Amino acid sequence: MTKVELTGVEVAKHKSADDCWVIVHGRAYDVTDFLPEHPGGSKIILKYAGKDATEEFDPIHPPDTLEKYLPKDKHKGPVDMSTVVVEKQEVLPEEQERMKRIEEMPLLEQCYNLLDFEGVAKRVMKKTAWGYYSSAADDEITLRENQTAFQRIWFRPKILVNVEKVDFSTTMLGTKVDIPFYVTATALGKLGHVEGEVVLTRASARHNVVQMIPTLASCSFDEIMDAADASQVQWLQLYVNKDRAITKRIVEHAEKRGCKGLFITVDAPQLGRREKDMRLKFTDEGSNVQKGSGEKTDNSQGAARAISSFIDPGLCWDDIPWFRSVTKMPIVLKGVQRVEDVLRAVEVGCAGVVLSNHGGRQLDFARSGIEVLAETMPVLKKMGLEKKIEVYVDGGVRRATDIIKALCLGAKGVGIGRPFLYAMSAYGQEGVERAMQLLKDEMEMNMRLIGARTIEELNEGMVDARGLFSHGVGPVNFLAERVYDPLVGPPQRERSKL
Repeated sequence: MTKVELTGVEVAKHKSADDCWVIVHGRAYDVTDFLPEHPGGSKIILKYAGKDATEEFDPIHPPDTLEKYLPKDKHKGPVDMSTVVVEKQEVLPEEQERMKRIEEMPLLEQCYNLLDFEGVAKRVMKKTAWGYYSSAADDEITLRENQTAFQRIWFRPKILVNVEKVDFSTTMLGTKVDIPFYVTATALGKLGHVEGEVVLTRASARHNVVQMIPTLASCSFDEIMDAADASQVQWLQLYVNKDRAITKRIVEHAEKRGCKGLFITVDAPQLGRREKDMRLKFTDEGSNVQKGSGEKTDNSQGAARAISSFIDPGLCWDDIPWFRSVTKMPIVLKGVQRVEDVLRAVEVGCAGVVLSNHGGRQLDFARSGIEVLAETMPVLKKMGLEKKIEVYVDGGVRRATDIIKALCLGAKGVGIGRPFLYAMSAYGQEGVERAMQLLKDEMEMNMRLIGARTIEELNEGMVDARGLFSHGVGPVNFLAERVYDPLVGPPQRERSKL
């Protein structure tokens, strides 16, 4: 029997903390019992009580969230949207100015490098979205170090090599790719683009690169997998849930759907303080989720904290054998930051590690992945272990020269995250595809200029990394300086009018 459509008037009656319904994608849901548990706090839901909350819901929730986590008796049925009162939203002067900047955006063809996309995105993204994507931990020292570390490595090019034909294809975890980078996992894709992570999926397919699917995507896992080409390879990035039954279900489903790698994030037992994000988001009263007895929720921690309270701080080395027992996917530890832990990853049978500091978003003053790589590979080679594990790097990669430097120092490939988010936010799928093509063009040119015809010919003798460990000031990167958004203090309050 078909359920009779509800009217907007009926839904609008349920608008209190004791009786709260919301409309999402034309269907009504009773979220009263969920109010105390909502990671973003109850106030943000109550703002839309009895109303259509779709616009607020979409950027930070996968579309199947309510179907998965809200009991079926709370699904109140379809709503006749023609009867729902559409509230006229006041367009603030700030938003009007942003829309003007969108109209004045440079042509896509005028973006010649990845930092160009960042500069455009900074001007046209909503402040809250920019704050989430661009923010990093504390003083953002590590965020900037990730890029400047590459600038302390210099090339030692070979000459008179026949480089008419250059091939920079390679394999990563057994997958043949056209260029040695992958789209690393980044959360909340719909903050930047209405279609979210599927934009990155389609662009990755066009360029034959691997996409790592994030746990905290705006799109559902299955939505991202369904958007992939039949032959496309995807990996799963995993934040480990305190409830291991949930974790097991996620891993088994990913393997069943065809994921070819499990990347366990190991550098986030607690989310770092990201002050740009904190100043712009979630200033409501907070929620009871994950509270201990008598514990008060810090409700000013930004979008990252609001969506990640489930992550298990108790994850440890003892868990790795369990992961190996529940999946045949190769296991890679994402967020390794010292050579001793790389050696232990070899011991416990991991297929790979990602040398990463979470894009500078966790521990400030963590060293760059490229520096840890330069420390790690000589040790692995001395011990004869360099073939036992695949080593990847992410953080700060903005040029193909950065990719080449990492490969010369022994990396199997690099992960790139923010630049593709910025390209997507500004120009959609075409922007991401152009960003990837720019990297391919740079790769071909710089492989020729360094004197290497294949990835296998890149080696540590082609770089001078002696200055890498000094942490001194390298050359000024004017592009990076132009797009960097400096941290600011709290705004001055206006004096009350008498």
